[in-house]
Amino acid sequence: MATPGDAPTLSPSVRVAPSGITSPEVNWLFLDLNSYFASVEQEARPELRNRPVGVVPMEAETTVCLAASYEAKAFGVKTGTMVREARQMCPGIVFVEARHELYVQYHHRIIAAVESCLPVTAVLSIDEMACRLMGRERPLLAAMQLGRQVKEAVRTQVGSTLRCSVGLAPNRYLAKIASDMEKPDGLVALTPDILREALLGLTLRDLPGIGVQTEKRLNERGVRTMADLLALDGKERTREQTGELWGSVWGERLWHWLRGEDFDMGDNEHSKSLSHQHVLGPELRNIDSAWAVAHKLLHKAAMRMRDEKLWAGRISLALSFVGEGPVRAPSAFGPSRADSWTSELKLTECQDNPTLIAALKKLWEGRPRGPKYEQPFFVSVALTGLVPDALHSLSLFDAHDGGEERSRLAQTMDALNHKYGLATLAPATMLTALKAAPTRIAFASIPDMF
Repeated sequence: MATPGDAPTLSPSVRVAPSGITSPEVNWLFLDLNSYFASVEQEARPELRNRPVGVVPMEAETTVCLAASYEAKAFGVKTGTMVREARQMCPGIVFVEARHELYVQYHHRIIAAVESCLPVTAVLSIDEMACRLMGRERPLLAAMQLGRQVKEAVRTQVGSTLRCSVGLAPNRYLAKIASDMEKPDGLVALTPDILREALLGLTLRDLPGIGVQTEKRLNERGVRTMADLLALDGKERTREQTGELWGSVWGERLWHWLRGEDFDMGDNEHSKSLSHQHVLGPELRNIDSAWAVAHKLLHKAAMRMRDEKLWAGRISLALSFVGEGPVRAPSAFGPSRADSWTSELKLTECQDNPTLIAALKKLWEGRPRGPKYEQPFFVSVALTGLVPDALHSLSLFDAHDGGEERSRLAQTMDALNHKYGLATLAPATMLTALKAAPTRIAFASIPDMF
């Protein structure tokens, strides 16, 4: 690395100020593990190192890759690629069944390694975390050195095959963007002096939180490039109007974040929805087994909801059936997504099992019938319209219809299930599914290991 007096460019997004000029500062360090699930498998099984690896939910040609090693990615294999397609793209690929417990164990070891360098402020998912920088950690050169120390700590304390990309920026959102700009094993800083220039090199889809539908909505309103998005304040549009593009306060926050402002990203905000999905193995692709699995998924989602002290306002059920139609990319969960069905039911705010089970049963009874719908292969249950205890609207009948007793019973069941296992106390209709829908990989959170 060049000396501070040279003003070199360290990467497309990192510059060091010449001597005599105040060094730019950053407030956040964001860490993103590269190909996390596949890398953990390679670390745990040395025979897989330097080989293309695909992590799958089950051993079946009709399932998809949940993750791919960088050796597999070089052949075009990525998350969502079907197994049979991955074999064609990468003939030497090795498929391994996902091991949730192993990934959670490594996750906690990684947190410990990072905290040997600086405290972890927020865990965003099983392979992402953020650290707020303080005082002498904030000048760019000091932050860059911390980034190198974190990367080295992960390699030496957790595993030599594990790599991570580190992003540095004035706020956590920009630090996340920086961590995505150079993979694998990158170290990128977005400092205020080069922020606009660096962002202009991105596409709208490069921004976290902008997916296909959001991009389409932005395009329809004349925002097609990063230049359009960054120029909104120069077009007679206030930042409040920027928020209206998203239909929520999130758009207004984005306006601030893209300009380098640092403020709370709402870590304490409650979840807006909780859901669980499961791909059924071939032996379970029948109506009775699918109902049992749906029941178990509801049981797991309801436990999470009560743990977070939330109440559900709606419940939805989604099913996909084996069919002859084309697979819908990129989220192909089985042989066909041509025949899919979903339905939602509004609830009086609740969190107890009997009410939720009754609602699920009503949704289940409304599923499509006939020869085309006898082999479900994908089940999803979601609790939405969630509100915290503090905002829960008490029903006039709560004290008279047994609602309080049901809530206390559910809490007691949850405590026992957390202590002794998910199957300790469960509805009888769920018993056939206890082994059918095991806890899967946590992409967005780190669930308790029941």
